[in-house]
Amino acid sequence: MNYETAKQKAKELVSKMTAEEKMSQLLYNAPAIDRLGISEYNWWNEALHGVARAGTATVFPQAIALAASFSPETVRKCADIISTEARAKYNKSIEYGDRDIYKGLTYWSPNINIFRDPRWGRGHETYGEDPFLTSEIGCAFIKGIQGDGEFLKASACSKHYAVHSGPEALRHGFNAIASKKDMEETYLTAFERTVRGADVTGVMGAYSALNGAPACANEWLIQDKLRKEWGFRGYFVSDCGAINDIYKEHHYCETAEEAAAVSLKAGCNLNCGDCYTSLNDAYEKDMVTDEDLTQAAEYLFTIRYMLGEFEEKRPYSEIGFDKVDCREHRQANLEAAMQTAVLIKNENHFLPLDKSEVKSIGVVGPNALSITGLEANYEGKASEYITPADGIRRVFSESEIRVSAGCGYNSEKMCSWDGHENIISDGTAVASISDVTVLCLGLDWHLEGECDDKEDIMLPAVQRKLAEAVCDVCENVVVIIMCGSSIDIGEKLRNKAKAIIYGWYPGAQGGLALAKLLAGEKSPSGRLPITVYYGDRPQPDFTDYSMKNRTYRFIEEAPLWPFGFGLSYSEIEYKSAEIKNCDSNEIKLAVEIENKGEFDVDEKIQIYAEYKDSKCETPKYQLCALKPLPVKAGESAKAEISVNRFWIKAVTDEGIRKEPDCGIILHIGSSQPDELSRKLGASETISIKIQ
Repeated sequence: MNYETAKQKAKELVSKMTAEEKMSQLLYNAPAIDRLGISEYNWWNEALHGVARAGTATVFPQAIALAASFSPETVRKCADIISTEARAKYNKSIEYGDRDIYKGLTYWSPNINIFRDPRWGRGHETYGEDPFLTSEIGCAFIKGIQGDGEFLKASACSKHYAVHSGPEALRHGFNAIASKKDMEETYLTAFERTVRGADVTGVMGAYSALNGAPACANEWLIQDKLRKEWGFRGYFVSDCGAINDIYKEHHYCETAEEAAAVSLKAGCNLNCGDCYTSLNDAYEKDMVTDEDLTQAAEYLFTIRYMLGEFEEKRPYSEIGFDKVDCREHRQANLEAAMQTAVLIKNENHFLPLDKSEVKSIGVVGPNALSITGLEANYEGKASEYITPADGIRRVFSESEIRVSAGCGYNSEKMCSWDGHENIISDGTAVASISDVTVLCLGLDWHLEGECDDKEDIMLPAVQRKLAEAVCDVCENVVVIIMCGSSIDIGEKLRNKAKAIIYGWYPGAQGGLALAKLLAGEKSPSGRLPITVYYGDRPQPDFTDYSMKNRTYRFIEEAPLWPFGFGLSYSEIEYKSAEIKNCDSNEIKLAVEIENKGEFDVDEKIQIYAEYKDSKCETPKYQLCALKPLPVKAGESAKAEISVNRFWIKAVTDEGIRKEPDCGIILHIGSSQPDELSRKLGASETISIKIQ
């Protein structure tokens, strides 16, 4: 059902409601209105990397890991599977009369906030630090969730709008101060693109305030930018409890009815929480009008009509429960996980390991057998989990596999998966009798997550102690870092490890994916969607939302590992790049690459803009296009890549995006054109001056 038809049907239905009935529908747990044939509906559902909190589901790699694939098409396929499972679960829930929380079709995902500070606990829920990558991956996810059929397959929601990325401890009363330039250049961009480019059907407001006005009562954000300038047609929902924060934490007003009234009038249609129960009082006091209630309800019922809720034959009703975490979806999960791992170091081509030659492998560290290290947060529950130790046993079936936690995540004597005491010497002993030791280090969502920022970005001291002990007794050490953010593993381990892989929170099949990569069944192809910083160097003030000295675009000194970086098992040479067409909307490039190695590779071509002598401040580099391109061993491949001029425009101090008044160079390669990437082993880039 197209938007205009759904809107008209919603208008007709809402016109039959009393004011009290309209108010009841503005709560996330909307009750039934039997006389109008309206069933109860709970709007709150989560699907960050799989259907969450509703039982069995395919658990894909966490959002930050999906971003590391640098493949929007991979993410779209994952999201399509998520919405298939969403419909399958919804169909059964309706059949059994279960309309409770997490059973509907309005999913409050993706999180497209910019991961500006490496200490932010929720950063792994995002697609990283770059506006372009976040926009591309976010749009792909939304299209996969919403589908392209006559009805919405499910409804996606871009969150948390806007300018929100910690500190978590302050979020309920925090006022983010952001310049017009930073908002346009960084913080609002992905929200605009998911509206204009993917027609996202929901947007969620943040807990925090922006420049003095709480996000869920911010008329400039909701009305001026979102609806009028960008043309948003969907519904706007508060983060859960955010409207209560308006008077309890922000002290923007004094009472619940005032908070409810100011939010409704600003354009917040749906309240996740209970503050909109005070709309009755606000209505009686003439603080809101029947027109305000009507408009909000119409937005909500437009979405419910687009989902096909009121159709005699419900759309997608043929999708059965046998699709939930089925074999086909687990295979897609595995393939996605293999695309997300980022090979950071591979000294003298130590990887891949030869299965016929490695007689014994020690798998050591708190993430060796950890399920929470696979899952991340906002997760479902898979029917099968394959940890790194499990995966290595399967793939290296002829080798002797020994396993030890060695330590807990942040404690010397607590093993992460069974609560039994363990000591570092146990892990060291395993390493001492192994040909190769795979160190599975990092964090889980208990140490970084919602309400839990990191105090610093060093690998916890007890894990560094374990790793150093292992390196002292085993010459051949491979490090797998499982986390969702910037982690410095320490200089000694960086130098001694023969190979380092960023494994993220890789999902239910993640351990098997990592093992297959170690064995060379597939070449790593992931790229860092974040900058990895040195842990012993100061970071900007966490509460300062200026982008100065933040992310690869504005960083003032070389980081530990750069955004966009990642190695493969083959050498890729960029043979040529030329402009095929150039107009006011886009620049089309033809690129040829050659695989000079022995492994098939999924190359991730990246194009960065560099500005020369601009009159307004510009990023050092700006990712402006990407293209995954498979290329077989010993062969060449060609691709056409379009650069949308939106991404190479300069942003003035007044927040105006305009054509640059300077020279622009496009750099085409496997990573940024920076010196550090070349030093770490990235391919040489090709540079083209376009003006």
